[in-house]
Amino acid sequence: MKPTALLVVAGIILAVVVVIAAELSPGTLVDVAPVEIGSIRQFVDERGITRLPETFLITMPYHGRIEGIDVVEGTEVRAGQSVARVVPIDLELSVEQATAVVERLEAALRENADSSLEQTALEQSRQFVESTQATVEAAQARMEAGQARYDYAEKNLSRIRNLFEKHAASRDEFDRVLLEEVEAGVDYRQDRLVYSAMQSLQAATNLLPTMVQQYIERKNLAGAVLQKERAEAEARLRQVLQDKQRGTMTSPVDGVVLQRNITNERYLSAGTALLEIGRLDDLQVEADVLSVEVVDVQLGDPVEVYGPAIGEPAARGTVKRIYPAGFTKVSSLGVEQQQVKVVVAFDPQDLQRLRNERRLGVGYRVRVRIVTAEKSQARIVPRSALFRGTDGHWRSYVVRDGVIGIADVEVGILNDEHAEILAGYESGDLVVRAPESHLAAGQRAEIEAK
Repeated sequence: MKPTALLVVAGIILAVVVVIAAELSPGTLVDVAPVEIGSIRQFVDERGITRLPETFLITMPYHGRIEGIDVVEGTEVRAGQSVARVVPIDLELSVEQATAVVERLEAALRENADSSLEQTALEQSRQFVESTQATVEAAQARMEAGQARYDYAEKNLSRIRNLFEKHAASRDEFDRVLLEEVEAGVDYRQDRLVYSAMQSLQAATNLLPTMVQQYIERKNLAGAVLQKERAEAEARLRQVLQDKQRGTMTSPVDGVVLQRNITNERYLSAGTALLEIGRLDDLQVEADVLSVEVVDVQLGDPVEVYGPAIGEPAARGTVKRIYPAGFTKVSSLGVEQQQVKVVVAFDPQDLQRLRNERRLGVGYRVRVRIVTAEKSQARIVPRSALFRGTDGHWRSYVVRDGVIGIADVEVGILNDEHAEILAGYESGDLVVRAPESHLAAGQRAEIEAK
């Protein structure tokens, strides 16, 4: 036999031996799972903390002395219930002082408005002007009469002097006429002086009505000033009354006292926080979600809230708010991560149950599982069966007719436990749950017994 023929025969024998050895040797032990039809959910799981969407601060409305606050943390309060109060005596004194100022100004206005005395003085001054005018006219007539007498005395003296010089009149008659002339001159000068004095008095008297009228008008101006002062005092009184009303601080809502900052009586400045009140019926959960995951979260997505603070069963909720801006947060491993705040609202019935049974409050640590996608009839396999190839595509090891192979698959919904397979498997395929690194296609498979 030729050497070439011998080599061919030897090769065939070797192949047969290999096949027989392969058939007789035990296969690779693998843990497999069937491709199942079932429901699958894709979710984001993060830690969260309970919070209230809004709390109400009771603060000092103005500088003042506050009474001791009796309500403590956990006290339930009703809307309109008094929870703190400024010392009342301080407010009452302020009200009394402001009221007294208003009353004093009102009395001053009434006094200023009464011009009866001034009107009487005005009428009296007018009558005095008329009387003075009459007196001046009388003085003028008297002066004119005195001038006439003086003129007559001068003429008579001149006539008697001529007669006396001609010895037609006696010495005694001449002396008498001379005396009369002197007396008439004196009287005439007195009358002129009186007339001049009365004219001056009339000029001053004529100013009296004007002066009284000006005084009345000035009182009107003073009344306008008093009215402005009264308006200012009334505004101050309204402010004090408002402060008195605000001095009794009430709860704006039906809720519970979350924090009490002041216990005993003391003087405080305006704006000092006294109490914090919230509605635990509005309790929410706030979670920080990675920005790469939050893009799949939508408003209204269903949420499971669970953890030791929640107990069993988990509480239901929905995504109520997604913040528009992210922030940087350092993880426990020291890695900087971009995260976004997501607010979850409890189902009202579950929240009521947690409030009654678990006494859930503000600032409690919980976990949230936000369901971003869900299917009820999907082909699913264990998540651990999938791995990415060198090209980045999803693959898995499958067992077909007892032989291990590699299948390229198209994946839909993923979570930590299962994966939805859209394409890549055949009917009856079994997938290797957690393939070992030494696993290779073409190996015979020995199914691990359950």
